[in-house]
This record gives sequence, structure tokens and C-alpha cells, in this order.
Amino acid sequence: MRAIQQREFGGPEVLELVELPMPQPAAGEVLIEVTRAGLNFADTHQRTNSYIAKKTLPFVPGVEVAGRRADTGERVIALCGEGGYAEYATAPAELVFPIPDGVDDGTALALLIQGLTAWHLYKTSAQLRPGESVVVHAAAGGTGSLAVQLGKPLGAGRVIATASTEEKRALALSLGADVAIDAAPDGLAERLLEANGGAPVDVVLEMAGGEVFDASFDALAPFGRLVVYGIATREQREVRSGKLMKTSRAVVGFWFNHCLERPGMVEAALTDLFARAARGELSVVVGGTYPLSEAARAQTDLAGRRTTGKLLLDPKA
Repeated sequence: MRAIQQREFGGPEVLELVELPMPQPAAGEVLIEVTRAGLNFADTHQRTNSYIAKKTLPFVPGVEVAGRRADTGERVIALCGEGGYAEYATAPAELVFPIPDGVDDGTALALLIQGLTAWHLYKTSAQLRPGESVVVHAAAGGTGSLAVQLGKPLGAGRVIATASTEEKRALALSLGADVAIDAAPDGLAERLLEANGGAPVDVVLEMAGGEVFDASFDALAPFGRLVVYGIATREQREVRSGKLMKTSRAVVGFWFNHCLERPGMVEAALTDLFARAARGELSVVVGGTYPLSEAARAQTDLAGRRTTGKLLLDPKA
């Protein structure tokens, strides 16, 4: 089968298109013929082995797929851990979910990791209270575009989006943000306050790190929550305990993999997301579908902030 394999860590050039034997499912696993593989920003970290969970070479990237079960032909999405950038992949049976009728592969994949992340950022980590203001950074991205749309239905009073270009800010506004501002770190804290009518904000969903983390923390109200779910800049920050106490602010971390360790955190939330999509509350933005052979370009575009919404790979192309 065709697959993307990494035999070393490094830049996009380490993503090699190769022929590999079809994977064989172990006990409790399902073999899936992949129709679309999802790309995630974490894939770019795994490529350099700078992600939270370290990798062992060689490996096939890709943690999520859409396709058909080889045994039943049922359309499914699955969390496979690795191996998704290929024509076939295996996944634990408990992490394989049917795709509802009328839902395309791209929508289903967007609602898997990105949708579940956005849902748990609000419900589990931020524990959003009715009427609170929410800042969504990278609001035109895969997770951000869904978080913007989930804000009001989950109780937000005001949704403030940040994005790097006018086009991306216009997209965020079309998805339901009350205001969209420039994401540049310089002056960001002041722009956040201005966007919230001069008042500090209650919740920030943050995935950049570095100066964006600093500005977001400075813009928080007492009892505000800064929820960290990524470090795209690879610039980590530390917060002193005295500063937390003095400001009555909270910094909450979120890593999607921990949801997989708790029964019910995936399936119940995914059911809710599919229902919201069916009601028209969620409009999934599929930013592009790349041939499997161009996985390196897809990761480069994703890391370079040249894309919007969910990115996919077509293993047949």
C-alpha cells in the first residue's frame, strides 16, 4: 500500500512516499480502508519529535482517518494513534465511530479531534458560565473555527476572535464571532480589552504560546481562565504561583489524549457535535484536500498559517 513514512526527524522533506505492507489488525483492532486522513498541527511537532508524546522511528504519521471498515464496509472515522497517512490503517475498536448518513468525510474528521477539542475546551477545561466573554485565538483554523461557532450555543455572551489576516478575520465574523481582531502579539492585550468594551475577558482559548500567552494572561479578569491547548510558536511560558494568587486568574492545560483515557469523554461529545451539525449550528470549514504524495506541502502550509479550517489527505492521489 502507499503510505508516508518517516525514517528520521526533521523538516518536511523527511516525509517519504513509500510502499509498505498492509497493516494487520491485532486483537481488538479494526482495519480501515482510508478515504481521507486528517492533518493536525501536532503532526508538525511529531515530525521533529518535539511533541508531548515522543515517537520511535520509523513510523507512519497521522492520528485520525475516515474510511470504510474492511470487515463490514461501514463508513467510519477513527483515532488510530499513528499510521493514518496511508491507504489502510488500524485503530482500536473502541475508537472507531460510525459516520452519520449525510455527513461527508471532511466534516466527520473535522468534528473528531478539532471538534472534540473545542467542545472540551468549553465544557471541561474552561467550564464556561452563561454570559462570559470568550477569546478564540487562531479563529480561522480547524479548532478555532469550530470554537467560534460553539461559543454562543454553549453560553458565551461575547465571542472575540483573533486571526492574522483580514480574510481570516472576515471568516471568523461569518462564523459568529462578535468581533475579530489582529492576532499580532504587539498590543494584543490592549486590543482584547478594547474588543470587550474596555473590560477584561473571562476565558481565552490559547494555542500559540510565547507573547500571545503573555498578552492573553494580562487581559484576563479576576477568576478568568486561560486554557492552553497548544504551543504553536514552541515558546513555552511559566507563571509564578504568587501571580496567580494576586490576580485570581487560572491557567488550565488541555491535551486531547487524556480524553481517550476516560470512558465517555469521546463518544458522548461526538454525538452532541454531530447533532449540532445536523441542526445547522456548526459549519465545518474544510480548507483543502492534498494528495498523499504532497503531505510535506500540506504540513508546510499548515505550519506557515497559509490555510483555514480542516486539512485532509487523499491516500488515492
